[in-house]
Amino acid sequence: MVDGGTAPVDRLHQLIECAAAADPELALAGSSALFQILAEGLADLFEPALSDAYADIFSLAIAAVLPELDPAALVERHRRVRNPQPFRGDFGCVKSVFVLSRVTLGADIAITSLMLDAAKRCFPDASVYLASAEKNWKLFAADPRLHWLPVSYGRLGTLRDRLSIGRELTTAFSRPNSIVIDPDSRLTQLGMLPVCPEENYYFFDSRAYGADGDEPLTALTRRWIAETFGLPDASPFMALLETPVLPGTPFVTVNLGVGDNPAKRVGDPFEEELLRALVRKRAPVVVDLGAGGEEEERVRKAISRSGAGEQQVRPWRGSFAALAAMIAASRLYVGYDSGGQHAAAACGTPLLTVFAGFASPRMFARWRPTGPGPKEVVRVERSEPRAVLEQTLSAVERLIPGPVA
Repeated sequence: MVDGGTAPVDRLHQLIECAAAADPELALAGSSALFQILAEGLADLFEPALSDAYADIFSLAIAAVLPELDPAALVERHRRVRNPQPFRGDFGCVKSVFVLSRVTLGADIAITSLMLDAAKRCFPDASVYLASAEKNWKLFAADPRLHWLPVSYGRLGTLRDRLSIGRELTTAFSRPNSIVIDPDSRLTQLGMLPVCPEENYYFFDSRAYGADGDEPLTALTRRWIAETFGLPDASPFMALLETPVLPGTPFVTVNLGVGDNPAKRVGDPFEEELLRALVRKRAPVVVDLGAGGEEEERVRKAISRSGAGEQQVRPWRGSFAALAAMIAASRLYVGYDSGGQHAAAACGTPLLTVFAGFASPRMFARWRPTGPGPKEVVRVERSEPRAVLEQTLSAVERLIPGPVA
């Protein structure tokens, strides 16, 4: 279990007590610190030893809300399930395969979609379900082989709220002849919350698997699937129902969203200068306005300051699935590290990612986009806007030299 001296352990217990408190304000403050600082901080480093530390900590957090669960037993279970276990049953006898969402949209393209692909191909007679929120399901809703198991998970909720989904999942997964594939989902608190019998549970510890190298997560997921289910060539995909109105000529799609993480952004005047340069490609530039609020205000300012006309830079708003469809039809996609880069990678659209704010070199390596199309990744070590702009524009020229055809 957790060690390191009495004071750190005492502070950890105090934090967990706050997160599990009955008082809503106290619980929300404690939960925010527990997840956003501690849990995400451990996960973003992609170190196997920190996966163990996470298990130690979250076993205590789970037991604080669900006292019927023993922390030591949760840790021992996690140590067992994190080791890949080859499927040794009869593929034809499996009637239901439940694949858990990673909650974030980009991760569901880069990781979860490969598991959906594998589930469809390895278990052709089974019903394959994605357990997810509606916005995630929309990325795959056009696939007739897939079914949706609606679940709601509040990424900003209290510890108690986030753990409440466990009972719902356990009930759903209790069908005979079913298995659960967990891509390191926050729905199970990264594999810590038991939701089905262990022999029916296949868990991909994305933070520790492949510690011998710096492969991206898509490649590691493919390797894990081959090791677990014997399928060597699982591929990321989307199956989109939404059909947004597209420009009639080749166009560039830009997404300047940073997912509430300002460290991913390059400072002014990078964004307006980027838009000004893309306009010189003589193609419409469609710019996603994002989730509204500060993000939309920032994007509109960049468009205004670029000096581009309305037919040159076109503000756009829609669901992420509609944005993914827009990206799929684009001549080029440009954006920060976000879900958009994984959508572009999955469908082979030429893409340029400006990758800033990563917590460790391995985090950069893990989340870089992987797919069949041409890709450029600008790794931002020092965020001097003019230097990053120069690198970015050079990358644009390598992807589409001269005007857009």
